[in-house]
Amino acid sequence: MADTPKKVKERKLTDYKYPIPDPDPYTSGPFWEGAKEGKLMLPRCEDCNRAHWYPRIICPFCYSRSISWFEASGEGTLYTFAVQQRAFAPGWSEEGPYVTCYIDLNEGDRMFGVLLGGADIEPWDLFKKIGSKCKIEFVKANDDVHVPFWRLAE
Repeated sequence: MADTPKKVKERKLTDYKYPIPDPDPYTSGPFWEGAKEGKLMLPRCEDCNRAHWYPRIICPFCYSRSISWFEASGEGTLYTFAVQQRAFAPGWSEEGPYVTCYIDLNEGDRMFGVLLGGADIEPWDLFKKIGSKCKIEFVKANDDVHVPFWRLAE
């Protein structure tokens, strides 16, 4: 018989102990600068006017190289999730279970991330949360990098 899934714990990431991304100033500099100020910055094509995630120098929709950045709402809805019972990456191996998720951004694209809460949610109860409002939070990893996480707004 399989083990009963553990409850997903509330995360308050005040001590960042996970791998730190290595920002590329050429493709994602405005994202990381905005993150330091608690702002979600997204790239948008100036030709087709569509926002896209992840940052890149060519629009994935019309292949234009005319990309600008704008401050997004930092809000979206939970599209789907996976409960990670085990992890092997440094820092995450002690964290199970935790939830990875895809968020449909209000601006029209989808972003991958880690869901921080709620408190002691049964993994199966998360299915009832699909479509729920979410808000981004940035956690300071070091002086130059603030990492995005998501929290259910309810």
